[in-house]
Amino acid sequence: MKLKFSKHMARQSTSFVKADGPRFTLNGQPYTVFGSNSYWVGLTGLTTDEMDVAFKDIAETGGTTVRTWGFNEVTSASGDYYQLWNGSTPTINYGSTGLENFDNVIASAKANNIRLIVTLTNNWSNYGGMDVYVDQILGEGQPHDYFYSHPKVIAAFQNYVKVWVERYIDEPTIFGWELANEPRCTGSTNATSGTCTTTTITDWVKTMSSYIKSLDSNHLVGLGDEGWFNLANTTDYAYDGSQGIDFDANLAIDSIDFGTFHACLFPFLIRSEWIENHRSAQATYNKPVLMEEFGVFADQNQTITYENWYSTVIDCGLSGVLIWQAGSNLTSGPTPNDGFTIYPNTPVYYLEMWYSALLRAKN
Repeated sequence: MKLKFSKHMARQSTSFVKADGPRFTLNGQPYTVFGSNSYWVGLTGLTTDEMDVAFKDIAETGGTTVRTWGFNEVTSASGDYYQLWNGSTPTINYGSTGLENFDNVIASAKANNIRLIVTLTNNWSNYGGMDVYVDQILGEGQPHDYFYSHPKVIAAFQNYVKVWVERYIDEPTIFGWELANEPRCTGSTNATSGTCTTTTITDWVKTMSSYIKSLDSNHLVGLGDEGWFNLANTTDYAYDGSQGIDFDANLAIDSIDFGTFHACLFPFLIRSEWIENHRSAQATYNKPVLMEEFGVFADQNQTITYENWYSTVIDCGLSGVLIWQAGSNLTSGPTPNDGFTIYPNTPVYYLEMWYSALLRAKN
């Protein structure tokens, strides 16, 4: 059975999504965050027609929101990228393989009534990320966590962020900015100073989120973290602060509008308790919280697991949910498949249709 949900949802594109207590609103009405991740839509050489297909496929599940990458740091120009480094000097790519291409991403999302969460850097080496800043400015192999604390690195990242924020400050298709994908004290290189703590990253979150707010009062700001807690008397690494993330402290920051957490692969994250604990924080701090990445492989009882997760999200009253990740069958071939990808006309794709309607009805 193919359900159709989107015609009455047309809402673009003159107003900005806002946070109101634990809920999102648009034009004073509830805004349901349901959708997918599509890191690749602006980074894989898609034509505008192919972008339209990708966003249309997400919209047909009842999706309203897509999380995508607003970064690609390179040291040699190739393909789609946003910043090219020559030694310690970065140059923004404003051209057809850079920000002009992201203009096309925005136009396609808008045409399909999709809002975008734009993530501004990566903890991991995929598409450059934090270690490129550290290596280029401070020298190869320097500690990953200097990204959060070294003044020259912070200034370079702020310069990059400023370009994005000011370019799109008046664009309501942008749902909000995320500071980073999955920030931690360690990254892909495992190089660390040994002094990074939850305070290190929380202080950086305060600095960067308040900086964005000083430039842009229109858009929401989130962190983009995995949701690790920092609790006493536990050795569980999801709860002991060892990753450098204190979910509660970060959500309490005035310039952070919504919280995020991820649920992929790890057995303990598959339990509904992980969702419910973040829902409790949502209530405590009276701010929306999103499960913005979740996924298991097909051989991990995928459909049953997703049914359980979606049901828990709806039953406990979490603010919204984004699956990892969307897929489309384009004329040039299928979009990237990392084993989690959900293509149209598959059981999980139809499952998304069902649960998007349930979440919207709950809201």
